[in-house]
Amino acid sequence: MTNATLANDARILDRIIRFVPHVVLLGLLIGAWELGARTGLITSIMIPRPSAIGGAIVKLYVTEGTIWRHFFVTLTEAVVGFAIGASVAIGLAVASSLSEVFKRYVIPYAIVLNVTPGIALTPVVIAWFGYGMGSKMALAAILCFFPIFVNTLTGLVQVDEDREDLFTSLGASRAQIFAKLRVPSALPLMFAGLKIGLTTALIGAVVAEFAQATDGVGVLMSRFSFQLDMASSIATLLSMTVIGLMLFYTMEFLDDRIVFWRRESRRAAASRAAARTWSGQAGK
Repeated sequence: MTNATLANDARILDRIIRFVPHVVLLGLLIGAWELGARTGLITSIMIPRPSAIGGAIVKLYVTEGTIWRHFFVTLTEAVVGFAIGASVAIGLAVASSLSEVFKRYVIPYAIVLNVTPGIALTPVVIAWFGYGMGSKMALAAILCFFPIFVNTLTGLVQVDEDREDLFTSLGASRAQIFAKLRVPSALPLMFAGLKIGLTTALIGAVVAEFAQATDGVGVLMSRFSFQLDMASSIATLLSMTVIGLMLFYTMEFLDDRIVFWRRESRRAAASRAAARTWSGQAGK
């Protein structure tokens, strides 16, 4: 076995060891919850037993399959809204980093948008975009805009002057400095903003569903809550958590692959791949 394989196995084992205490703690909490509900210490009408929640999950996903249509509606609203908000935010951040005048006029409006409560915007957005998916996408785009804009702009304007002087001394143009120095330097902060924006986009979509919608996990959760079917309501809430985790770890995966130089293992792998490529070209 090579040193790289041994190091990788050691990392996997370390992760498993660190993960076990969390699983044990979660199991103890669920067991205490179940015991409390069965013995009457916890009112099972308002706080259902974990076993009842598990049964509701099976019913929603397997037996009846009620959740699937709502699940993908909410996922679509969040992802499309995020794509719109992120595109606008990154575009404005790039323009602001290139022009001080443009930045001076854009930032006040971005701050005003950020300090306005998103929930307060919901009735206005629904009135503008209707009761369909458009209003949910719009609110998701509005809520995810600011963290992406601020993080991207901050990353683009915070450049190491020594590196910029080096690029200039080597004859790099302004476009080359921006593309090969500023953008790579801004990527870590940009991805941090994208992770925050992706989760806030989901919040925007669900909030709009609570206000007015016919499909989506927010609507389904409201229906179960009104019926006092709390087991199904919490099962639907866990579905929102699953959507959030899917979105977050998708962005985490992209961050790991694109901003590879921040992680020693990924940087070493990229260096080895480049070395193999250069060796192959030299051999020819």
